[in-house]
Order: sequence, then C-alpha cells, then structure tokens
Amino acid sequence: MLLAVDAGNTNVVFAVHDGEEWRGRWRIATRADRTSDEYAVWLLALLNHCGLKASEITSCAIGTVVPAALYNLRRLSREWFNTEPLVARADLSWGFDIEVDRPKEVGADRLLNALAAHYHYTGPLVVIDFGTATTFDVVGPTGAYLGGVIAPGINLSIEALHRAAARLPRIGIGRPQAVIGRDTVPAMQSGIYWGYVGLIEGLVTRIKGEFGGPLKVIATGGLAPLFAEGTTMIERTDPDITLEGLRLLAERNPAPIFHRTTLPDSLKIETE
Repeated sequence: MLLAVDAGNTNVVFAVHDGEEWRGRWRIATRADRTSDEYAVWLLALLNHCGLKASEITSCAIGTVVPAALYNLRRLSREWFNTEPLVARADLSWGFDIEVDRPKEVGADRLLNALAAHYHYTGPLVVIDFGTATTFDVVGPTGAYLGGVIAPGINLSIEALHRAAARLPRIGIGRPQAVIGRDTVPAMQSGIYWGYVGLIEGLVTRIKGEFGGPLKVIATGGLAPLFAEGTTMIERTDPDITLEGLRLLAERNPAPIFHRTTLPDSLKIETE
C-alpha cells in the first residue's frame, strides 16, 4: 500500500491507497517542529482504527510546500514504515514538460494537481486550488504545465481583515444570499464570498483570453464545493487531486532504495 503525504502550509493530509482505492484520509495541523514520533502516535492509531497495519505500507510519497516539515516526515517514513519516501520535486519524471522560467521553484502541490487533473480530465484546463493561497494552474492540451496565478487564500483574507480593522470581527466563511449586507458581519461575508467569486470569474476569463481557447475548470481544496455553488465557471470539484497526483507520481518513478542498516537498532521496528 502507498502512504501519500500532502504537507501544506495549514494542514498535512495523510492517505493510504491499496492499489484500487483510497482506504482512508486524515489531516493534522502543519507544525514544522512536530516530530516523527508525534506523527506516528497519531497516524498509527488512525490506521488501526481503519483496520490497517504499519506493515502493510510498502511505499511512501511526500509532496510538501513546507521545507521545514520534510525532515520529520522523512523520518516518519523511514523509522515507522521502513520505506524511503519519494519526495515530489521538479526533476522527477512527471510525464509532461514544465514550461516556466524556473521549474524548480514551482510548488510541488501545483505540479501534482496538474498531473492528476490532466490524467483524469485531460487538458487543456485550469486547476483552482483553495488552500492557504488560492492558486490557478494552467495545463496545456498535452499535459504541459504552463504556469498560473497565486492569490491570497480566503482564510488569510479573513484574518487580515480582522487584524487590520479594529472594529471588524473575525468571521466564518459562508455563501450569503444577498450581496448587499445589512449589518457588519453579512457585509463582510458578502465581500469575502462574492469578492472571491468575482476573483475566480475574472481571472479564469483573462486566463482563457490569454490562452486563446476553451479550458476546463477543475477546483480542489476544502472550500471548492462552496465556491462552485456561486459560479458556473467551475465545471467540477475534486477533493483528491493532490493525493491522486502523489499516487500517479509514485507509479511513474522508481521507489528510492531504503537501507535498513542506516537506522540504529533502537529505531528499527517489527513489520511482521
């Protein structure tokens, strides 16, 4: 089985794929100082709850935009699952060209989204990822990664509004029925929700115009279904695109060699 780890700025998502389907998905808040042992205590309990064993994990793929978190995620894979993780980076075999000025600077999550979106939906297309940042990534007809747009994420905008304006409260995100708010909170909710709908529609329209042809629009991330309700620009939502990208990347690239002798005896675990 494959353990896929998608480490974002806000959450780390762990998921297990048995070769046919995803058997479980779990998330934990991203903390760069979280140790491999802390991850293990939490993750092993969840695996056990789903009837899975550590010994059934035979490979691991990690995609992260938080370099400081990678060290302990690698240790988790090595120490607790006896496998050397495949870490998503630009110099692996992706099956498509990365047609940007500095390929190594493209976030792993954006390449993973492009890989899975083209595989499942075929290009050309735009992938909108509602994460800590809201990203728009353009995939060409043959799957080539053509670049994209990075905008502030919804929750970042809400927090910035609350912090910078003394009399504005912290609000939750939801779809207001009216654009014109008749009180402070509804007015803020309208500005955030319909403002981002306008951002989506405006950017997708400009991307299509610059691309010079039609593009499918796929959305992912926890808030994707909410914003898909407010615009016809988003044709489909898919919560598993990044995880699917990790699965496909692991299939395309040989698993790194794990040397058990490199671990002290105290760190080796029984896998039988």
